[in-house]
Amino acid sequence: MAPRISNRIVSFVDALPLAPGQRVLEIGCGPGVAAREVSRRVGSGFVLAIDRSAKAIESAMAGSSTEIATGRLRFLQAAIEDFELPPDEAPFDLAFAMRVGALDGRHPDIEQRALERLRAALKPTGRLFIDTGHPLREIKLIGR
Repeated sequence: MAPRISNRIVSFVDALPLAPGQRVLEIGCGPGVAAREVSRRVGSGFVLAIDRSAKAIESAMAGSSTEIATGRLRFLQAAIEDFELPPDEAPFDLAFAMRVGALDGRHPDIEQRALERLRAALKPTGRLFIDTGHPLREIKLIGR
């Protein structure tokens, strides 16, 4: 039986402009619930889910062994303001974050660095979505 997904996460994921084959970056993945659902929806695509917390990454990996085994979902401990695209990693089509202080105005001192890192990790046409809208809001990355 699949674990229940909260209505908040389902509404957010439903609103993302996901398509099969996309490469998606989740920022602040917590236990991996949204990452698993997005991975399911992009099919042959790929999801890299990051979180600054080692405990969150451990929990996400423990609950995602089936998805990880497909090679279409990977977890990485990293803070978005320090994130660098791994050398073997292609840029992403889309990035999203739910309740991430570095992107939702709670930590403006690191937000600019985080946005710079995201510009470098996304394709020129890449898009960033956060959960401060109803149910989401797109952040335009200046310089794109």
